[in-house]
This record gives sequence, structure tokens and C-alpha cells, in this order.
Amino acid sequence: MGIAFGSISTGLPKDIVKQIMSAEQIPVQNMEKQKSKISDKKGLVDQLLKLVEDIRGNLATNANARALRELKVDTNNDMVSVTTDKSRAVPGSYQLEVTSLAQKSSAMSTGFEDKDESNVGVGFIQYTLPNGDTKDIYVDSDNSSLSGVAKLINKDTSLGVTANVINDGSGSDTPWRLILSLNKTGDDNAVNFPYFYFVDGDQDFQLEFQREAHDAKVKLDGFELEAPENKLKDMIPGVTIDLKKAKPGEEFSINITEDVEAVGTKVSDLVTKLNGVLKFIKDQNAIDDKTDTSRTLGGDIMLQSLEGRIHTAVFKDVMTDTGLHRVGELGLSFSRAGILEFDQKKFQALIGSNYNLVTQILTGTFSEEGVKTEGFMDNLNATVGTALRMPDGLIQSRKKSLQSNIEQIDRRISQKQKYLEEKEKNLKDKFSRLEGTMSKIKSQGAGLAGMGGGNPVQELG
Repeated sequence: MGIAFGSISTGLPKDIVKQIMSAEQIPVQNMEKQKSKISDKKGLVDQLLKLVEDIRGNLATNANARALRELKVDTNNDMVSVTTDKSRAVPGSYQLEVTSLAQKSSAMSTGFEDKDESNVGVGFIQYTLPNGDTKDIYVDSDNSSLSGVAKLINKDTSLGVTANVINDGSGSDTPWRLILSLNKTGDDNAVNFPYFYFVDGDQDFQLEFQREAHDAKVKLDGFELEAPENKLKDMIPGVTIDLKKAKPGEEFSINITEDVEAVGTKVSDLVTKLNGVLKFIKDQNAIDDKTDTSRTLGGDIMLQSLEGRIHTAVFKDVMTDTGLHRVGELGLSFSRAGILEFDQKKFQALIGSNYNLVTQILTGTFSEEGVKTEGFMDNLNATVGTALRMPDGLIQSRKKSLQSNIEQIDRRISQKQKYLEEKEKNLKDKFSRLEGTMSKIKSQGAGLAGMGGGNPVQELG
């Protein structure tokens, strides 16, 4: 409970300490207001920092010819699935015919009445694998069902064989069969299926049907080729072809072209991120008589410098194999409002007719001596890097300065608050003693008056 002082003894206001401390708090309140304004500015700098980092992220994934490039594949998707390594694949047209798919060795056993209850017997399974190794699996009475045998085979992954128990759908009394499949396809992975030696079974167990492994066979531009699996890697450099089905005699095309629309989308995304920064600068500089510039970045030299560097990157000449060019030739220009506009039709027309020139303007090129010339994205990347560099970059240094000011104010507020806490304590002690002194004097005066004398306090008055 706080101490209250009243007019009973001293005649002072009850909230005299509170009034004094309220006046003493004014400098703290002013510092808090100042800190609030600086914090608002720092928040805006953080927004700008995020916008510029978004530009850097875009450039990190697109700022070289390989990363910027995209390829488009047109083919018979019912027959094949085609993926490309854009750093290695070369645009072109190829004719393909899938004569046969690669297949793996497989075999199916005789049928049994039940997959879990029928007893195939006890004994062992002996494997001779493609590398010549022999392995034995022993089957005891606990694993003498079709399911138990399959479990034992699948447990040994080194065999390279998978076992499955299936119902052949024949409707017979013995529909349950064991299918064995080698995990790899191709001629080199042909296998002699295991030797089964079982005794005391419900009936004889043997492999009734077998299918041999063989390579996939295709014709590429009329030439017959073989592959050990249905995924053809680098048969066409930088291209992977997944074979889906075989149709001998049916030839179809695989057309690989530069995807100019995808490249245009990447450039458009970059322009959008640049405009995020330019619009931020424009909004901050939109000052009127109601704008509180103490809380905004309006007129800040950092914004002027950043905007100027972006303009420089856009207008800077780029050396290509055919001479100097500017990114403006690709459909990029500034509007009257200072925002970038991107003419995608103009861009796609030029990239469709001269892909190399467009990519050289955007990402630069290498001379015969291996010297790199800087493209538009290189110049922009340098601008972004200068702004974001720690700790002295254009934006980073501004953020650091504002943060330092906030921390200084916090320290001053903390020091002032400690001083005020001590002062409030001292004031309360002083007024408490004064109240006690005045109370004693009045008490003594009342006592003297009771003895027939006058009130000394009143007489002093």
C-alpha cells in the first residue's frame, strides 16, 4: 500500500509525490515517443529488406544461362514419359519405336487350397544367382505354408528376388500360388529359379510356369538399340525416357524445344519483385501535409540511392556476341510512374527468333578466353548484393543505425527509470518524516493547551 499525504498535518495535497513523479516522467515519455518513431522507421526498413531479399532469391535460381533455361517436350505420352536435364539436353527432334519392354525373370508355382493352412512340406530352397553364388533357405514346420515360404524368401534381401502369394482367379480348388520375381530386368539379370526340396507336404510343390528376363528393345531414328531396363538414361544426351508400353511398328516423335514461355514467366516474376521495391520507394516518397515524416522513410537518402542503382542496372549496356545491347530491347521499360513494365509479346517474339541474344542480354556470356561479361541479371545482382551486404550494405547499415538508436534510448530510459524509482522512494521518506514531525508538534501543542497555555503552533502562525 502506498503512503498518502494529506492536509491533516502538513496541509500538502494527498497526491503530492504522484504529482512530482508525473512531472519527472515527462522526459521518459518523450523518449518513448522518439523510440516509437524510430521503431516505425526500422519496421519499414525491414519491409524493404524483405523485398530486396526476394529479388536476390529470384536471381539466385535464374541468374545464369543454365538456370534461366527451360525445355519443353512434345511426345506420345501414352507410350513414354520424358524428362530432361536442361543443363545438358539439346533441342531436337527424334523418332522412337518401342519394340518390346524390358522384363524380369519370374515363375509361378503349382496351386494350393489355402495360402496359410496348406502344407507345402519341410526342407530347403536353394538359389543359384546370376553371379554364380548359391544360397540355401531352410523351411521348418512353422513356415511350411505358402505365406511362410514367401516370408522367408522376402526376409533375405540379398537374393534379389521377391515372393508374392496370389489367387489365380481360376475358381479351382487350388487357386493359391507362389510367384517369384527377380527384382532387376534385362538379359544380364536372367536367373535359374531355385530348387525346392520339400517332404511331407499336402502335395508336390514345383514351379509350373516360368518367364525369362530380357532387355527393352527400341528403335531410335531407325536404329535398333537395347537397354536392360525400361528407363533409358542418356540414350539421348541429357534425356531420360521411361517406357510405358510397346507397340512394334508404331513410330512416334520426341520433340525437345526451348520453352520460351517459361523463360518469359521467370523474367516477369523478376520484374514483379523489382516493382515491389520501386512501389515501396514511391509510396514512401509520396509526402503531403498530413504525412508524419518522422515515422516514414520519405526523402531518405537510402531510398534515393537504391532507386538510382536499380535504374542504372536497367539502363546499363550489356556486351553480347553481336555488340552492346540493353534489357529494354527485350520489352522492359519504365512507366511515367517510375514502375517497370514488361511487354511479354515483344520478349517472346525476340527470344523465339534469337534465343542466344536474349539469354546473353539477361545473363551475360563467356568469351573464347573464358572471360565472363556481365548481363542484366549480373548487374542487378551486384546492386542487390551491395544493398544487403553485412554489415555495411546500403539497407543493412540503415537498419543497424536505427537499431543502435533504439538500444541507446532503451538504455537512457532504463537509467532514468532507476533514478526516478530512487527519487520517488526518497520523496516518500521525506514527506513521511515531515508528516510525523508535524503530527508530533500538533500533539505537543494540544497538550500545552490542555494545561492552560495557548496553542504554540497557532501562536507561531
